[in-house]
Amino acid sequence: MRLIALSLCLLFLVNAAPNTNKLTSDNVMTRARAAVAQTKGEIRLKGLKKSVEVFRDPWGVPHIFAQNSDDLFFAQGFVAAQDRLWQMEMWRRAAEGTLSEILGPSAIERDKFARLIKYRGDMEKEYQSYSSDSKQIINAFVQGVNAFIAASADNPPIEFQLMGFKPQPWTPEVCLTRLAGFTMTRNMTTEVSRAQLVKAVGPEVAAKLQDLEPPVNIEVPEGLDLDGIDRRISAGAETASTPPAVRANDGSNNWVVSGALTATGKPLLANDPHRTIALPSLRYMAHLVAPGWDVIGAGEPALPGIAVGHNDRIGFGFTIVGIDQQDVYVEETNPQNPLEYKDGNAWRPMEVDKQQLIVKGKDQPMPLELHFTKHGPVVFEDQSRHRAYVLKWVGAEPGTAGYLSSLTLDRARNWNEFEAAMDKWRVPSENLVYADVDGNIGWHAAGLSPIRKGWSGLLPVPGSSGKYEWQGFLPMSELPHSYNSASHFIATANNNILPPNYKHQIGYEWSPPVRAIRISEVLASREGFTIDDFEKLQHDVLSLPARDLAPLLKPLRSTDADVTLALKILNNWDLRLDADSPAAALFEIWLNKLGPAVMRTHIPKEAASIVGTRGSIFKVIEYLKNTDKNSIAERDSVLLETLKQAMTDAKQRLGEDASKWRWGALHQAPFKHPLSGGGVVGNVFDLDSVPRSGDGNTVCATAGAGFAQTHGASFREILDVSDWDKSVAINVPGQSGQPGSPHYGDLLPLWANGQYFPLLFSRKAIEAQSKDRLVLLPK
Repeated sequence: MRLIALSLCLLFLVNAAPNTNKLTSDNVMTRARAAVAQTKGEIRLKGLKKSVEVFRDPWGVPHIFAQNSDDLFFAQGFVAAQDRLWQMEMWRRAAEGTLSEILGPSAIERDKFARLIKYRGDMEKEYQSYSSDSKQIINAFVQGVNAFIAASADNPPIEFQLMGFKPQPWTPEVCLTRLAGFTMTRNMTTEVSRAQLVKAVGPEVAAKLQDLEPPVNIEVPEGLDLDGIDRRISAGAETASTPPAVRANDGSNNWVVSGALTATGKPLLANDPHRTIALPSLRYMAHLVAPGWDVIGAGEPALPGIAVGHNDRIGFGFTIVGIDQQDVYVEETNPQNPLEYKDGNAWRPMEVDKQQLIVKGKDQPMPLELHFTKHGPVVFEDQSRHRAYVLKWVGAEPGTAGYLSSLTLDRARNWNEFEAAMDKWRVPSENLVYADVDGNIGWHAAGLSPIRKGWSGLLPVPGSSGKYEWQGFLPMSELPHSYNSASHFIATANNNILPPNYKHQIGYEWSPPVRAIRISEVLASREGFTIDDFEKLQHDVLSLPARDLAPLLKPLRSTDADVTLALKILNNWDLRLDADSPAAALFEIWLNKLGPAVMRTHIPKEAASIVGTRGSIFKVIEYLKNTDKNSIAERDSVLLETLKQAMTDAKQRLGEDASKWRWGALHQAPFKHPLSGGGVVGNVFDLDSVPRSGDGNTVCATAGAGFAQTHGASFREILDVSDWDKSVAINVPGQSGQPGSPHYGDLLPLWANGQYFPLLFSRKAIEAQSKDRLVLLPK
């Protein structure tokens, strides 16, 4: 997956939505269907060497059979563009910093940041970092994209027609942009907010308010002045990644079990990466077959290869590790010349890159000046304090375009070759789980991990002293990993994966362990696992926070009828957040009352505006469970009062009859096209919202603000190495991004009901079930 910072949900595009006064739903749908790409018959294309067959199975997955590698990736680029060209074009513009051309001034800051983080190093090292043939592969892929752009020039996808612009030809550099992986490399924004927190309450209290693992003292770097460090520094990054692609409590699940625990006697591997739930889908599935290639799974449409899936020998899946791959440097600038910064005891000139930015609605290009120090791009300049704030991050290193290292991983045949592929995996940092047809399982945390000697990376650091410089990167062999674990299973869920007494510092910010705990509980409980069992586990909705809070509710009593009813509902509940559960609805409403009520009593007033008053539910539970004996009555009073508030809120939202409440009535996943804006276009482009079970803390992670699900598993896979054709997957809402295509939303009903489709792998199975056969021929 490409992890584009804006994550396709380009909500700001509403401002660029077309004037629909003269459009009707029938007119828009007719034009949309007329622009749907051809998926049957023959197409002749300049650039192909030999014929390529593309079978689209009943679920829209293209199985591409080519006679050589160049044609394979040319066809992948062409086919991906057939299904997702508008999405790909918007991603390209976001990553290259050219959105202003079509959106106007609202995208200027976004474009500036994308240009600031562009890779500026040696291009040959860049290409070689991914695979020995990555340059050739990327060139072929881009040629395929351009072939579809040319072929559809007279009738492009409907979004281009409505917005009034045409896609531009791609260059290989499109696949090497850095915005894709920026938001997953952490932790620029948290360094800034932590500095504000330390300024407000001091380092000791700040450390207590945060869940840092391993526990570490927050030390203010020598020479750092915390005055003036605020959100202005990270504003450009936050603008470029709006809406957020990832949040601290979002994440992914993966696990792999050996044959000792399965019904087949061979490993099973499950993975559900969690990202924005979007229309079109963030991910694009494909099957790539040519001499030296036979790999299937999901990636993102704008990149060649497969990021997560399997070949004929091994299966693989990932979750974010969360290695700290960013730092903020505070450079002292010359009061007499703000384009000079202090390096040791001398003033050193910044590098200045003067560019032009074309902005829609302006007659002339806007001059744009980008500044750089030896540490990286200047993201904010505070001339009143004579400072420049600089982002140093791994994206300046060769080989750090998100997920392109899968070009090596896709061809690994065994554990040793998998390990060799890990040496090339740099961004984002991932827990990659592994299974092979010989019965082996494994796991490796992978990614560039900066070596910081004598400092933690938790706060910004002065840039001039030389004391806070990276000392290279950890060898991949020294990152946590295991092979054929004695427990016969491995599970990760963005939790702290550091072994006891691990000697290296790779980061302190992890997701809560709740999902990993639940997955491990199930995997350790029995043997004989099947694909059906893993489907159920990927959709597990048991609430561990509810399990922790239940004992606190059991002894409570109240004279208030509503509170008594609330206690009855929750005390008789099975702790599952099912969509049709009244208790689940009450519980989730209650958490929204309970969190702020508890946190207000534990957070200093000076910190409230920085960390908020809701807090994580795990911090809330920690405070509640560790209440001293003298404060139990006060704690119980808070529990009862917030239950009363929750009942009042629930009645207003769901009606007076508690037996008719449903969690799914509140908790739904919307599927609105970025251009929708309601009205005529929305009638054609949008899909129905669907009720959801779970929440952000269940294995079936369905996180989002305001009770909606906006994050979670849009793609899931369960791989059976005993017979690849028995593997299953799902990708919501559909493979095609073209309104009017039969595969635009056909997978939504399956996803909504927790179902999957067969991940066909053998040619026999593919030909037996595929409905569309397209032959691409040399022109």
